[in-house]
Order: sequence, then C-alpha cells, then structure tokens
Amino acid sequence: MTSKIEIQKFANEKGEYKRLPSVFRNTISKDGPHFPEINRYHLYVSLACPWAHRTLITRVLKGLTGIIGVTVVHWHMDNNGWRFATPDENIPETSPEPYYGFQRIKDLYFKANPNYEGRFTVPVLWDKKLETIVNNESSEIIRILNTEFNSLIEPQFAEIDIYPEPLRSQIDELNDWIYPNINNAVYKSGFATKQEPYETEVNNLFEHLDKLEKILATNHANTEEFLTGNTLTEADIRLFTTLIRFDPVYHQHFKCNIKMIRHDYPHIHRYMRNLYWKNEAFKSTTNFEHIKKHYTKSHPQVNPHGITPVGPVPDVMPLYP
Repeated sequence: MTSKIEIQKFANEKGEYKRLPSVFRNTISKDGPHFPEINRYHLYVSLACPWAHRTLITRVLKGLTGIIGVTVVHWHMDNNGWRFATPDENIPETSPEPYYGFQRIKDLYFKANPNYEGRFTVPVLWDKKLETIVNNESSEIIRILNTEFNSLIEPQFAEIDIYPEPLRSQIDELNDWIYPNINNAVYKSGFATKQEPYETEVNNLFEHLDKLEKILATNHANTEEFLTGNTLTEADIRLFTTLIRFDPVYHQHFKCNIKMIRHDYPHIHRYMRNLYWKNEAFKSTTNFEHIKKHYTKSHPQVNPHGITPVGPVPDVMPLYP
C-alpha cells in the first residue's frame, strides 16, 4: 500500500502511476538463516491493504494463527506512511508495536537496514530472533506460509496447498494477467493524474473484469467454484482481496465506476460472496471499517475533504437473497 508522497513520486510525466518493486526478498526454510520455528516470526499488516490481506487469509487457512503473531496498524496513512495505533485511540483490532515500541512501520525498515531508501510498505514478515525483515512481498510471503511451516502445524492444515504442483502453470497464468489488469489496475486508474491514462487504465480494467466474468460463468456451469476448478488456490486469494474492496471503495474512490460487481457481474459476485461467506479465513480477515476509512481519509489528493461515503449498503451482499 502506497503513501501520498509515493503517489506523487511514482506518477510519471504522462500522469501514469508506476508501482515500484519490493526490496526484502528472503525466505524461511530448513536451510536458514530464517529457520521455521514456532513464535519466531511476526506479521505487520494493515487491514485496509489488499496485499497484506493476502497474508492474513493464508495465515488463517494454514492454521498458523498460534505460530505467527500479527500486529495491525492504524487505518490512516499520512505522509510518513503507516503508524501504529495508541491504546487511547481505541481503533478496533489494532495494537501498539509489541517489541520495540516503534511508532511507525518505517522504524522496522530502518532497524533492518539503517541505510534503507525504499518504500515503507505492508505486509512485513519479521524475524524476531535475527531482528530483521524476512520479506515484504506479499506474493512471496503467502508461498512461504503455504509450505515452510508444514512440519509444525496440524496435519489437516499441512495438507492444505494453495499452490499445488498440478495447477501451478494455470495459477501462474491467472496471476500474470489478473495482477496488472485487475489488482493493480484499480490503483493505476485511481492514482492517474491525467485524463488520458485514467481512461486507458479504467477501460482496460473493465475489459478484464468482463473476461473474468466469462471464465467464472463457464466454471459455474461446470459446478466449479474457484478459478482453477474446485480447488482453492493462491489465485483466488489474490483476486478476492481486490474484489471485496471494489464496490465499497474502488468504484467511487478510484473512479472505477463503469460497472459494479453486485449489479453487473453476477458470476464474479457469486464467486466473491462464496469465498467471503463460506470460508472464515476470508470473512474474519475482512474489515470494512478499516478499508473504507483508510482509502477515503488517507488520499487527500483524491478526496480532499476526507469524507467517507455511507454506501454501498451493505458492504457485501448476503450469500442468498
């Protein structure tokens, strides 16, 4: 998730928003130096951020809630990035930074590397023993969580594989077009600073939502609930965190308003609701208060008065009418 300064810095002269890559790209493995151990690692996340949301869903799916702790930052992000809430603020699900008393996420980055010059993003997977960041790239963190703690968790959770070998090429293909054309496309639309790139990006976004609708229509006709059939994979996790934010935030805040999921995409809508209502890992990690307040009150260049729209109501429709 990106701050106001980063939006300004990474929008080029054409008004196009360009996301920079993550920097910390290590892993956890039996070969070390980050060995899989109980209570050695900690996740720092925002409940508003779709990238961080991926890691929270995977942590619950894999039964890692008692092995890897979590700290949730305040939903508001200012020019200095994410900050930790104080107890007197009484922000639901947040807590102060538990190990060093840090006030901001950026303090973790500087502890890991005093000369760090990159972005201060979430999620952050932290190694408490070595006191450093293992990884801050969500797509890699969810794969770490998927496999590297299997020897430490109950068999029913170890058997869950969100990146199974027989489906990897299909998952990779889905990720390759969903990320740039849906996940990141809402940001490229919302953070465009000129009309032409905005229109290019928003039209491309809806072309790919139309493509997704057709895929899911075929799957549903074949009684298949997920992107790759009837197996829940990381492709579903990565897509869900954008879809669940679409109607409440991206439709109005990022001007992605050609269509709505709930009214115009029946198969995407069914797919999203099934994930939310039928799987506690998705529902329990989705916090609409954090999501709506973060976007609408952290981007003054998009929403100068910081007014959070009341609708749509409800945030997510019931599973059945």
